This record gives sequence, C-alpha cells and structure tokens, in this order.
Amino acid sequence: MSERRVVVTGIGAISPLGNDLVTTWEGLKEGRSGIGKIEQCEVSDFPCQIAGEVKEFDPKPFYANPKDVRRSDRYTQFALPAARMALDDSGMDPSAVDKTRVGVIVGSGIGGLHTLVEQHTILMEKGPARVSPFVIPMMIANIATGMISMEYGFGGPSMSIVTACATANNSVGEAWRIIKFGDAEAILAGGAEASIRDMGLAGFSNMRALSCRNDEPERASRPFDADRDGFVMGEGAGVVMLEELEHALKRGARIHAELAGYGVSADAHHLSAPSPDGTGPARAMKMAMKHAGVNPEEIDYLNAHGTSTPLGDIAETLAIKVACGDHATSGLAVSSTKSMTGHLLGAAGAIELAACIMAIRDGVIPPTINLENQDPQCDLDYVPNEAREAKIKVAASNGFGFGGHNATLIVKAFQG
Repeated sequence: MSERRVVVTGIGAISPLGNDLVTTWEGLKEGRSGIGKIEQCEVSDFPCQIAGEVKEFDPKPFYANPKDVRRSDRYTQFALPAARMALDDSGMDPSAVDKTRVGVIVGSGIGGLHTLVEQHTILMEKGPARVSPFVIPMMIANIATGMISMEYGFGGPSMSIVTACATANNSVGEAWRIIKFGDAEAILAGGAEASIRDMGLAGFSNMRALSCRNDEPERASRPFDADRDGFVMGEGAGVVMLEELEHALKRGARIHAELAGYGVSADAHHLSAPSPDGTGPARAMKMAMKHAGVNPEEIDYLNAHGTSTPLGDIAETLAIKVACGDHATSGLAVSSTKSMTGHLLGAAGAIELAACIMAIRDGVIPPTINLENQDPQCDLDYVPNEAREAKIKVAASNGFGFGGHNATLIVKAFQG
C-alpha cells in the first residue's frame, strides 16, 4: 500500500470569492470577504441574514446536456462544474484512460436542500400529484457523484460520504486510500454544498450556531477572535483530481502536489459540540502525520477548521497543541480561510485543501481576517489579517463535523 504515491493533478473550485480556482485563490490572498446579505431567499424574519453566496454562476456550459441542469439541485450544479474544472485542469482525456479505473467521490453534508424545500412547499400548497418525479434523485446526497460518473463514463469506485463538515476531507482521504490500495488509478474527489435556504438558515439559527452580525457581514466570520459569535454559512464546491503517481507521469500530467497523509477519528462526545479536551481531532492529525511520514515540526502551514464558533475555535487550538506539541506555539502558521468564504459545510475541506496546495505553489499563506482582538484561549499564530510570504513544503488541513467526525489531510510539495 505505501509504495503507491498519490498526487493532485487537477483542482476545481466554486466559492463565495469566485466561480473558479484562480478568482477564489486571489480573493484569499487579498484577504477579501465573500460574505454579504442573503439574496436567495427572504430572511427579514431571521436572526441571521448573512451568508457567503455564490454569485452569477451559470452551470449550463459545464453539462454535456444543458437540460440536465433542470434535473439537478443547486448543490449538484456546483459539484458537476467543479469536477469538470478539476478534470480540465488535470489534462486527462477520458477517452484515453481506462474508465473502469477512474472513480468519483464527491460528498455533501446536507444534499439537495433547495429541492426538498421547494417540493415540500408544492406538496403542502398544491397536493402530492404536483410533486416532481425527480424530487428524490435531485435531493439525495449521492446524486452529484452519480451524475459526474455518468457525465464522463467513469466506472471506478463511486460513492458519496456524509460526515457533515468533515465530508470533503473524508471524501478526498478515502479516495487517497482506494488509490493506495490499487483499486483505482484516479479519482475525482471533494464536496459540494448549497444549504443557504430558509430551512437551513432556521435550523442553524435556532441552534444559535450562526453569527448575527447582520450590519457588518464582511466582519462577521472572525475565527479565534474574542468577539466571535458564530459561523457564517457558505456554499460552493471543491473537487480535486487524485492520481497514482506513475499513472500521472505516464500521461505527462502536471502535478500540483502530493497528497501524503490522511487521518480520521471520532470525538464520541456530543451531537454538535466538540470534545473540550481536543483529543479526538488530535488523533486525526497524528494519524495523518504518521501516514505522511512527517514530524509536527515539518508542518509549515495548517489550514484550520476555524469556524468562528465560541467552543470550536478553542477546542481546535487545544487539539493542535496536543498533536503538534511545542511546534504549535513556536513556528507553525495557522489560518482559517472561513473568515473569508464562510463555512461551506460539506464542501469546506476541498476548498481549504486547494488553498493549501496554492499556498505551497505560491509561497503565500492566506490570512485569518477580522482577527482584531485575539481570544486569550486561542494563542497560536493565526496569520492575522494579511497574507504572509513563506516557503511551504508541507501543509495540513483540518475538517470537523457534527457528530464528532474529524479528518485531517496533509499535502507536500511534489518531489519526484
């Protein structure tokens, strides 16, 4: 298993900062916020009225049959184009590879919430006969993976992982594991989410999980800041093309980075709150380091889960200290790009993995914006407010989800 190396050859991204990887990455380096007043639904009665929305995105050009867009929930309308972007970026010609050896693992934390809300309204107002026959395949959380595999005829390992906000990390990590075991040569992996709807907003609001800084949306997501009051919802998709190294080299692919480590664990603690001692996430980080063959002091940058919640940011800070020891406070740069994108839930980890890879490529660590009054219990180097130039050889990305799911990915600058 350990002899097969896995590399990233393609990246696709759609986020509140931009409708492609280039624009998203530029926004992250600039420290630009993608948070604003919600436009997708009426929110005047909601305590939280802000989110990171994808704007002016047309999915039709990314579909072989544009009519299929109408049979896709909004989250799939992000997932399939992001997969297309990753495929195009990889330079892989689907007709020139063994499609039975190419898989798809693109998860979603919630799935087709837009479809569910819209069709439930029709059911209540017009009766069962008016409900769309496509309601089930449009709303289920695995359909994005299914549509991507059908779009390109990829018949390799295909599944959808649902671990809330750890979904994309787990999707990429399990794809890594499958390729390492030799059961596929390449896999499109990542996550997609589109939950900025009245139902999603009401649910998270009534949990008191969301920021209500409605008058200053750009300053609402403030991880590790003492004045944080909750996370900000975001939407979009991130997908990477993972390939076995020899497969990529044989076809002359450009290699962005090596995916070297993956760790997974459970808090086994609470429905939505993190374990206060940080040991669950720390186990995932330690496992990822073990698989990657790196010591804590070799990690140059860690993209934190960093959601801007009162409990979560403290727990993650403690977890980083448990996993990384003295290096956590003496050389490790940590930042939360959710300060700019909001929290993309099941898609977050893929966008943040892309940020790690771009940070390695450009030698730039994206900042944690809105960090104006650092919480004394969050006492690491969070790269406040401005991007930082740094040589990065190894980067890690954390993803934690409701239910106590923890997943960490480690990428390295590629060396042949």
